Amino acid sequence: MSDKLKIAVVIPCYNEEQTIGKVVKDFQIALPESEIYVMDNRSTDKSAEHAEAAGARVIWVGRKGKGSVVREIFRKIDADIYVMIDGDDTYPAEAAPELIKPVIDGAAEMVVGDRLSKGLYATQNKRNFHNFGNHLVKKLVNLCFKSNLKDIMSGYRVFSKLFAKNVPILSDGFEVETEMTIRCLDRKLGIAEIPIEYRDRPAGSFSKLNTIKDGFRVLKTIFIILKDYRPLFFFGSISLLLFILGLISGIPVLLEFLKTRYVSHVPLSILATGLMLTSGLSLTCGFILDTLVAHERQRNEVDLLTTWQIKE
Repeated sequence: MSDKLKIAVVIPCYNEEQTIGKVVKDFQIALPESEIYVMDNRSTDKSAEHAEAAGARVIWVGRKGKGSVVREIFRKIDADIYVMIDGDDTYPAEAAPELIKPVIDGAAEMVVGDRLSKGLYATQNKRNFHNFGNHLVKKLVNLCFKSNLKDIMSGYRVFSKLFAKNVPILSDGFEVETEMTIRCLDRKLGIAEIPIEYRDRPAGSFSKLNTIKDGFRVLKTIFIILKDYRPLFFFGSISLLLFILGLISGIPVLLEFLKTRYVSHVPLSILATGLMLTSGLSLTCGFILDTLVAHERQRNEVDLLTTWQIKE
């Protein structure tokens, strides 16, 4: 069945001249029926030349950032299945046939190469703070969306055409993997995870990730998307926090009033009242926005059905 489908291997690339040629050749062996694209994100080395020499089609992406590259992939490349992998030779090309199978079978719209379940990522990746960030993001996403995903930030992914052409990508940087996962969960599109062997970069190759800067951007993305897609959870949590603070500041005032029929701590009483009012307003905002989001989800579902009816 895969012989009848158009498979595009897309490789975001920024200054990966040491490894990009090998990645292209590995995929020529793993998926000989695919067309391989290297998305050159303003590289200053010979990445583009090495990619072309290996047989890939190189597409220049002028706006910097991995999120910008992903948007260009979904806009400019037409395929039935998209296999996205980093150009740093840390992911095994030979796992690609297994990763595309759930999409071919219709079991998932996005498949993630899970680096964490086999335990190799923690041993190969020497950046402890980066490992901590991965686990933190995973815990937050699973908690908010009641999921049980193992690897939120893997760069090895397979997408269906339905996902590529209907899910908007707004992030610019390395937080894009987190955004894609959250949007897939929110739209209730199928996600599958397949454990893969992960290896660290070869000697002389350097990661473009800035642990603190990109970690902050990932958390910022989660914050924004929770506000937009889980408003009741987001504003409800704020409401609960304000309510607790209001109780803490208001109970002494209330006890004093019950005992003496007099309030001497006027500023504290004003603070408690303000916190309680703000808590109520926050909860009200959460309910209103949650209703709007529910209607938006219904509209998105109708749009997806319409898309497939037109296709058929």
